[in-house]
Amino acid sequence: MIRFFPLIFVILWSSAFITTKPITDNSDPFSALAFRFLLVAFGFFVYAVYKKEKIIVKNKFLFEALSTGILFHGIYLGGVFFSVSKGLPTGVVALIVTLQPILTNILATPILNEKISLKQWIGVILGFLGAFLVLGFDIGTSLPIIGVLSAFIALISVTSATLWQKKLSNNLPLSVSNMYQAIGGCLFNILLIFTIGKPFINFSSTFLIAISHQIFLISFGAFTILMYMIKRNSASKTVTLFFLVPPTTALMAFLFLNEKLNYIDLFGFLIVSIGVFIATRGGE
Repeated sequence: MIRFFPLIFVILWSSAFITTKPITDNSDPFSALAFRFLLVAFGFFVYAVYKKEKIIVKNKFLFEALSTGILFHGIYLGGVFFSVSKGLPTGVVALIVTLQPILTNILATPILNEKISLKQWIGVILGFLGAFLVLGFDIGTSLPIIGVLSAFIALISVTSATLWQKKLSNNLPLSVSNMYQAIGGCLFNILLIFTIGKPFINFSSTFLIAISHQIFLISFGAFTILMYMIKRNSASKTVTLFFLVPPTTALMAFLFLNEKLNYIDLFGFLIVSIGVFIATRGGE
């Protein structure tokens, strides 16, 4: 089962971008995220109690988990949800934040002392070129500038979160760590609601189905798999999986959201896919 984690992760993580659209159509992005992670935190709390895990932890571990949650669930997902709410196509959002391996490979050497091979560099460069082809010259015309900027903020945040998580002691049980990360994300999004957003959720059937998907399949499923893979593998190797997310998301967006791509976009996604193929074999 564990060997299928990368495939399961890519499918689940890609599907999260698709359900973000109906969520932001029915709510303020930060209200939706605060609601989501309130329920996620409660779910992990119940599970931790059931497993008799120690809930009260040292201040150091508490700070580490809360800060990771703010980066992952607050700034990263806040940027993704906000960009989609401003009209940036979900496939483009996925592509921007999937440039993460480029930043991770650049920073993994000085921060984590991980050696990055020449093949890995070739892979991430191809990924960057593919992303450039998709973005092209549409920024400011068909692609909203504020949406693109918020997606790049999300990119920086998820890169920082991955490196930070890998550098941490990881002494907490996964359920307890995820609980405090969810609390950090919830509190940060509540702060955003009362600073740059406004409280609003339309509890329609569409919203409830989409948010349930993100709570159970993404927060409890994909995110737990991600934390497991970061702990077991190098940061640079783990995040190269994200290069498979844009083409998967683009296909899902075409099927479920009627988002269309031109030939240049398709070529760009193809180059990104080739980049991940090379990058994931960079250490061989």
